[in-house]
Amino acid sequence: MNSTSAENIKGPLRIHESNPRYFTDDSGNVIYLTGSHTWDNLVDMGKDDPPQPFDFDGYLDFLEKYGHNFIRLWAWDSVVWNTLANGSVLGKQFIHNVAPQPWVRSGPGNALDGKPKFDLTKFNPAYFERLRERVAAAEKRGVYVSVMLFEGWGLHHANRGRAVPEGWAWRSHPFHPDNNVNGINSDVSRDSLGVRVHSLENPAATAIQEAYIRKVVDTVNDLDNVLYEVINEGGDKDWDWWVVDTIHNYEKTKTKQHPVGITGHGAERLASMLASPADWISPGRADGYAEDPPPWDGKKVSLLDTDHVWGVGGNHHWVWKSFLGGHNPLFMDPYYGVVLGEKLDPKFEPLRLNLGYALRYAKKVNLRLMVPRVDLASSQYCLADPGKEYLVYLPDGGKVTVMLPEESCNFVVEWFNPRTGMTTEVEKYTSQGKTDFIAPFSGDAVLYIQKRDNYER
Repeated sequence: MNSTSAENIKGPLRIHESNPRYFTDDSGNVIYLTGSHTWDNLVDMGKDDPPQPFDFDGYLDFLEKYGHNFIRLWAWDSVVWNTLANGSVLGKQFIHNVAPQPWVRSGPGNALDGKPKFDLTKFNPAYFERLRERVAAAEKRGVYVSVMLFEGWGLHHANRGRAVPEGWAWRSHPFHPDNNVNGINSDVSRDSLGVRVHSLENPAATAIQEAYIRKVVDTVNDLDNVLYEVINEGGDKDWDWWVVDTIHNYEKTKTKQHPVGITGHGAERLASMLASPADWISPGRADGYAEDPPPWDGKKVSLLDTDHVWGVGGNHHWVWKSFLGGHNPLFMDPYYGVVLGEKLDPKFEPLRLNLGYALRYAKKVNLRLMVPRVDLASSQYCLADPGKEYLVYLPDGGKVTVMLPEESCNFVVEWFNPRTGMTTEVEKYTSQGKTDFIAPFSGDAVLYIQKRDNYER
């Protein structure tokens, strides 16, 4: 049985030796990760100043309701978010204030927003206390947390060429020379847009970033439910890899070590991320992982995120295609619509539910031995331990042909309806070789086949 409940988090995650598509912990069980994350789950965001506080306990209740066990805990580097950069569909058409930040605003002098300048040598206790409290609270509820260290979308994607003033994210960034008292200026290109903040080209800025990385590690290292994410959709290859190495090397001096990941839709493409020292990666649309994600080869753990495919989007079909392809699917959730989107948009309800449904099956099957096998089912969505266990997705329902062992075997079969959450009664089959199965209801379906004789898990 797989470990995902609060009482079964036993030590930090590490790559599972026999099936490196997934993590494990001290129990040796497979840990399948899936869940919904939202932008303001660490730093508050809103048009008020200061912004309204985020109800983190209510958010954990929400995750528990849907049976999720993973979140990305979002950083935001700038002190504002101009949502006009997100377009008319998802944007709120106003500027969010964002707080707290990792550094104190003590001055002397005022930054470009009229508030005291940052002192980048002094950490803000409120930020790190909140970070620890939220990761610890999630651990008590059985939720794994990817701590995002830096946010790159604002500078890398939204800082220019959109329906917003050029350089808005840079002018509100603590590393802008007019916003700190330390003489730090990461705009090495001197184009007033600051797109090179996350690079190794400014040693003084890199030193500040290294001190911050170490502070984050100091804050959460003793907790078991921690992963780290270098940056959301930004960075520079050499800098990304330096952050990974910095965490790995620093954690070697600590009690516990945790996985570090690099996410797509930033400076790196799939080949670079796979070659990196990261433990997990998050491929995106530009890497060919979109509506119909290819099966994963298991060279690193794939946390496949709708954020890097649609921004905000996806459906429950994508959940099952991703899961049976060997990925750990995640959803960028507008949640209550404070930052972007609509309040609990009903079109995403099936997606949220099916993330939890897929996790149930991840616990039920022997995921340690199961791999994607497009050749074993006519629908081409199949996760299997051939001869023993098969999980098959039928996007259009109807009939599917599954390649079972040539010798006669006894199997138990059940059908799951992703639109209702209902499971049919188990049926018993004696079969051999190519076998047809017909879904007992209309629409898409999940088929679970298990050899009748139990086997070692």
